[in-house]
Amino acid sequence: MSAETVETAELGMEEAVDVVKGRLSRIRTGKATPALLDGIKVEYYGTPTPLNQLAAIAVPEPRLLTVKPFERSIIQDVERAIQAANLGLNPSSDGMMIRLQVPELTEDRRRELAKQAKDIGEDGKVAVRKVRQEANDSLKKEQKDGEITEDEMHRDREAVQKLTDKYCEQIDGIVAAKSAEIMEM
Repeated sequence: MSAETVETAELGMEEAVDVVKGRLSRIRTGKATPALLDGIKVEYYGTPTPLNQLAAIAVPEPRLLTVKPFERSIIQDVERAIQAANLGLNPSSDGMMIRLQVPELTEDRRRELAKQAKDIGEDGKVAVRKVRQEANDSLKKEQKDGEITEDEMHRDREAVQKLTDKYCEQIDGIVAAKSAEIMEM
């Protein structure tokens, strides 16, 4: 039973790292990337639909994104959704395709984004520690109910702590890489 608890904890911690990666991918670094447009929903026949399901998104140049809707009739809706997302990108359309010029980031904005990345990393580490706490509570309950011995509980708690350290270090590494990418000119 306790091995299951450790495996469940590891899955929860992996999920926390994946969430951190996803949230960090949406932070602008001055380089064009389709991930900048993740999370944008376009009103399509009355239903909010993710932009990447309605259009082809490409990066023809390092500082340019192109969005080509599969249906020309929704191009204005896509433009409105991009403007409403408040990403600091100004869409320009030729009726067939939308071009998004990714502006250079100022030094202050870079610091602000690096701080935001650090905060996301902290949230991820809090999530990892929460998983650790749940696993430890579960192990204590199993020991109290007589499902595992006290030695097994201590061994498994050590294993959960090692996992916690491993995933917190992983998050720190991901955040450090993203911060370096943001601060790079």
